[in-house]
Amino acid sequence: MTTDVKIPAALASECDGARHLTVDLDEHATLADLLDALARTHPRLARRLRDESGRLRRYVNVYIGDDESRRLQGLHTPLAGRDIQILPSIAGG
Repeated sequence: MTTDVKIPAALASECDGARHLTVDLDEHATLADLLDALARTHPRLARRLRDESGRLRRYVNVYIGDDESRRLQGLHTPLAGRDIQILPSIAGG
């Protein structure tokens, strides 16, 4: 299964300027599997997405289709061929 991942401009430098990545995964892949695959090909990006224990960093939002992963099954969410979008949280005041 091919999964498309949209990368925000703020993280593009961590994957050689790419704003869009295509990752080949098993048809039963989860978000954790996708992040593992990204870690193998783009380790700098992986360090910005997950902490030392493998959890998503609190300022990173990953959308699977139209839903934020934390509102689904987190890292265990099946991808089922849906597009993925990574968005850093934005704080301000």
